[in-house]
Amino acid sequence: MSTSLRIVAALGLAAVVGACDTSPREEFVVAEPEAVSVEPTYTGKYD
Repeated sequence: MSTSLRIVAALGLAAVVGACDTSPREEFVVAEPEAVSVEPTYTGKYD
């Protein structure tokens, strides 16, 4: 009984320690790529 109680207590302690992890997490930032070229605009030159 004592051995099984120690195993359950150790597993419970490991679960609590794992749940309370406060290490900083790395953030992933996804940047939208810039346009390679500018689209031509209508100037009215060839009406």
